[in-house]
Parts: sequence; C-alpha cells; structure tokens
Amino acid sequence: MRVSQREASRREALNLRIKPQVRELIDRAAELAGKNRTDFVLDAARRAAEDTLLDRTVFTVSPKAYRQFLARLDAPPRPNKRLLKSMQTRAPWE
Repeated sequence: MRVSQREASRREALNLRIKPQVRELIDRAAELAGKNRTDFVLDAARRAAEDTLLDRTVFTVSPKAYRQFLARLDAPPRPNKRLLKSMQTRAPWE
C-alpha cells in the first residue's frame, strides 16, 4: 500500500507532563545544540529508541560464518598507510 505525500508529511502530537526543572534543563541543552525544544527532544527520543531496538537485535549466522567472524576479530590488524600514520602520530594530549 502506497502512502500519499500528505499522509507521509502529517505529524501527530505527543503531549508530556514535565517538571519545570527538567524543562529548563532541556531548554538550555537545546539552545546550546542550536535546536528548538521539540527538535531536541524528538532527536534524543529517536536516538534512544534506535539504541534500544538495536541492543535487542539478534543476528543469526551459520556456525561457519560465526567462526570466520571470530577469527577476524582475533586477527591482528593488517598494516596499511592510515594505520601506520596513526601509530606514528603523537597523541594530542601528550
């Protein structure tokens, strides 16, 4: 079923009761982020929702694919120009 342009752009309200101190905290953070309160809260809620769902995502693979995956994790990194440059560059805090 295809969703029309109008339906796709339609927005719904989400009403919240919030303590004044929390609202002030959110407002300060939103201002520092250059966002309005609504965009700030929606972005934070969306990220939290994605993280929650991703944390509970299960990947099923064959035993062979899993062994190959573990072998790659355990293998030392292959030298390349970027890795060598990174290893030779002094850390900014040093």
